[in-house]
Amino acid sequence: MKKPIIEPTDSKKRPSATVRLRSAPASASASAPAPAPASCPWLLCSCLLLLLLAFNASAAPWIRQSSGTLGWLHSVFFLDQKSGWAVGSKGALLTTIDGGMTWQVGRKPTEDSLQDVYFSDERNGWLVCEANIYEVKANAPRTYLLRTNDGGATWDRVNVSAGDPLGDIDARLVRVVFSRGGRGWVFGEAGIVYATRDGQSWKRLQLPTRYLLLGGDFIDNERGWLVGAGATILQTSDGGDTWHASRLIDARGVRFNATSFIDSRLGWAVGTEGRIFRTVNGGRSWEAQHSGVVVDLKDVKFLNALDGWAVGAEGTVIHTFDGGLHWISEPTGTTHPLERIFFTDREHGWAVGFGGTIITYGRGVAIPRLRQ
Repeated sequence: MKKPIIEPTDSKKRPSATVRLRSAPASASASAPAPAPASCPWLLCSCLLLLLLAFNASAAPWIRQSSGTLGWLHSVFFLDQKSGWAVGSKGALLTTIDGGMTWQVGRKPTEDSLQDVYFSDERNGWLVCEANIYEVKANAPRTYLLRTNDGGATWDRVNVSAGDPLGDIDARLVRVVFSRGGRGWVFGEAGIVYATRDGQSWKRLQLPTRYLLLGGDFIDNERGWLVGAGATILQTSDGGDTWHASRLIDARGVRFNATSFIDSRLGWAVGTEGRIFRTVNGGRSWEAQHSGVVVDLKDVKFLNALDGWAVGAEGTVIHTFDGGLHWISEPTGTTHPLERIFFTDREHGWAVGFGGTIITYGRGVAIPRLRQ
């Protein structure tokens, strides 16, 4: 006589080893737990990534430093983790030799506003200066450069438009950038750019734009990019003798304020209303990224292909760990506009802005908070 097949009805009861279980009928499958969706691993990875980003963001907060001034600081530059300068309105010139733990208010080289600062070493540096339009003397340029070769003890005036028959003495120059090889470019209104090889003589370059230029980056003596109003992005491969305009999709009306490149192909540009664009082909084409903010972004700095920062209005600092695929906002303790950011390496950074604001970033660096 054939032994019957036992079908246990109590799911909590373990069948004996001699019991053969029959496959559940199709109608019973509805009561079985649904298989995990295929997207669960992706969702889990995304959650872990967001947690990692949040952890990293809180691991090294931005902390306010005492600047000793209430002036609007327009630029900051560091040679290394200790030696730096910050400049701003009414000739404000600050120096530090301890990473900003203390800032010294130096002797003003001019009463004019200082828009930018750059030092090639401890002794040789440059300032971009802008006079009040109502105080400019007759036949004197509105903007000019100051140069030092003794660490800022003395400064000499350099009029880059001198000898330029097309020079507009009322045109504003807002920023200067130098390559590691020593070549320099200063630029500003109406697409005006002057270039130098030795710092003594400056030559006017011809550009295919009349828009205001606000930011730039050169990775060597030949390859560089300039950005500005009217969604302007220009690229050169010969030091500025020729320029090529980039084409952007969905960038109408954007004013780009700054750009940062890590090599000849990979770069970012930031501008109004939180707009960020990235290129992977040296600027021939650009794609938009989602910043997560709507305030104007004033400056951007990438340290490598993944790690980047941007600053802007309302004390905004945003950070990415994945090349801009995700941006997260960082607490800064200020609502003042931040105009410029500078990093010497991944562990040491500074940002400056309105009201003498200087904030610093550093992992594992104990810097006391200021009393509010």
